Amino acid sequence: MPRVVVTAFGPDRPGIVATVTGVLVRNGANLADTAMTNLAGQFAMVLVVDVSAEGTADALERTLAEETAAIGLTVAVRPLTEEGDDPPVVGDVGTSWAVSVHGADQPGIVHRVTTALAERHANVVDLTTRTIGTPEEPVYVMLLDIVLPEGADVSALQEELAGLADDLRVEIRVRADDADIL
Repeated sequence: MPRVVVTAFGPDRPGIVATVTGVLVRNGANLADTAMTNLAGQFAMVLVVDVSAEGTADALERTLAEETAAIGLTVAVRPLTEEGDDPPVVGDVGTSWAVSVHGADQPGIVHRVTTALAERHANVVDLTTRTIGTPEEPVYVMLLDIVLPEGADVSALQEELAGLADDLRVEIRVRADDADIL
């Protein structure tokens, strides 16, 4: 069964998920993987969707755009793989780790932490950030799920991240992420 990636975003309001998934169900599609969140009053979703063999990404995009126009969504649908292609496998060989960053908000935190991880060939499979605290004292929180390649020197990574934490004046913690639950 072919797969597509659906992205949609627009002003947050009740019923967005029900509207989008209703269009998908009526068009013979089935959700595989999803990520959905409210960011600063905008609801964003990325969906990996199994579609019927006769369905095309362009046709599904037109249908979604028409049926969600009233709620202000911007929608895009793209093929994930060509028919007969195996989906690419990236970063699923190795060990899973959770990284948390907590501290004073400042430009460049995401870039510097993810650069340090990339230099160690860590694959970021999920990343979430939030600014909490007060406007006078904002606190930045970043949570990452990463996969380190087999044989990676975790102690060296932790040492490097500790130095980066000192430089950024934040806390960075790395822990094994053995649980495979939502």
